[in-house]
Amino acid sequence: MAQEKIRVLVVDDHALVRAGLKAILEMHDDIEVVGEAADGAEALQRVQEKPPDVVILDVMMPGLTALSVLRQLRKTHPMVRVLILSQYGHPAQVLPLLESGASGYLLKEASDVDVVRAVRVVHEGKTYLYPPIAKLVVDALACGHTNDPERCLTLREREVLILVAQGYTNKEIARILGISPKTVDVHRTRMMKKLNLHNVADIVRYAVRHRLIDPWA
Repeated sequence: MAQEKIRVLVVDDHALVRAGLKAILEMHDDIEVVGEAADGAEALQRVQEKPPDVVILDVMMPGLTALSVLRQLRKTHPMVRVLILSQYGHPAQVLPLLESGASGYLLKEASDVDVVRAVRVVHEGKTYLYPPIAKLVVDALACGHTNDPERCLTLREREVLILVAQGYTNKEIARILGISPKTVDVHRTRMMKKLNLHNVADIVRYAVRHRLIDPWA
């Protein structure tokens, strides 16, 4: 009996990246790319139409954030494994995605071999962390033993940081995260105090400097 292939959905807003990933993956007999999507909304639609085993999900896309897509998939298709693929590896971006259920995190600097290995590992129900990301996660565990406030941001504080930097108001953030505007304000105040930021311009500069947002998006 032929081995059942690992069905993969590739989600990235760059067609060239999608084509490259598809070419790499389909060189292997045990992997099949069953679909592509250019943004988060299309990704959710493709999963609904034809659930894959693994979703390779880019972080910086127009529309729905990768975090929103991940959370929705955890609710509607908990058996689908999500492998994050990003050019950025900053704690404020990485940790919320892993804490929200991503099965792996891979940087775009990774080799073809790393990509294929990551798909196979997460399909087996394990977690794959690209070496620099693994180190970041280990370092983050030391939060209680460091004076670095950035490492001690909570999941919500990191989310609010990124959304404020993207230009959303407290009311809009509350709708996106499913919490009250008052709660958003609490997280925002705590985040700004920890990072010693004083206004929205400071937040945007911080997010751009640490590559948490794409200033050209």
